[in-house]
Amino acid sequence: MAWLADGPAAAPLTLILAHGAGAPMDSPFMTRLAEGIAGHGVRVVRFEFPYMAAMGRDGRRRPPDRAPVLVKAWKGVVADVAAAGPGAVAIGGKSLGGRIASMVADDLGVLACLCFGYPFHPPGRPENTRTAHLATLATPTLILQGTRDTFGTPEEVAGYPLSPGVRVHWLEAGDHGFATPARHPRTTEDNMAEAIAAVMNFLAVLKTLKL
Repeated sequence: MAWLADGPAAAPLTLILAHGAGAPMDSPFMTRLAEGIAGHGVRVVRFEFPYMAAMGRDGRRRPPDRAPVLVKAWKGVVADVAAAGPGAVAIGGKSLGGRIASMVADDLGVLACLCFGYPFHPPGRPENTRTAHLATLATPTLILQGTRDTFGTPEEVAGYPLSPGVRVHWLEAGDHGFATPARHPRTTEDNMAEAIAAVMNFLAVLKTLKL
């Protein structure tokens, strides 16, 4: 499985990130995120699920793989990265990638899980929640969510039974990709910078406690 890696190879912490449903591991969002976190001394590894890797090879669009395939991919890449070097491992991703990461985090025993734009439900279908496992998730988890995200608004998320280990950090006026409206006093870059700072603060506390 091909990786993209940013940050120092001998870093004491590696963060593995998976992409969202419709954009690859080298999308502008994923690249900005990876480079921003790597700039703080974390090794960041990005990978693609099988369906996205196939799209990159032949250019044909495909729907995401079924959950068992996505879970298998996550477990495989974590095993490969852990075998490649010492240090703690955290996992996460954009939307779909973060959701599957949160589904495997407890089984893998990783330091933390980071979800960027969690798909709490499909847009326009708030009754179809994807939150059952979040109620019992033991791995320390940070969800970064825009206040305009149609996959889960502050009002909706406030009603979900989330585990005490799950923290939600709201990014003002951000959509599912943290983008803000035109002429809004807050910019998309403001939200990206805040998200990266929140991640580093979250990881710093966990490293102090566990490493």
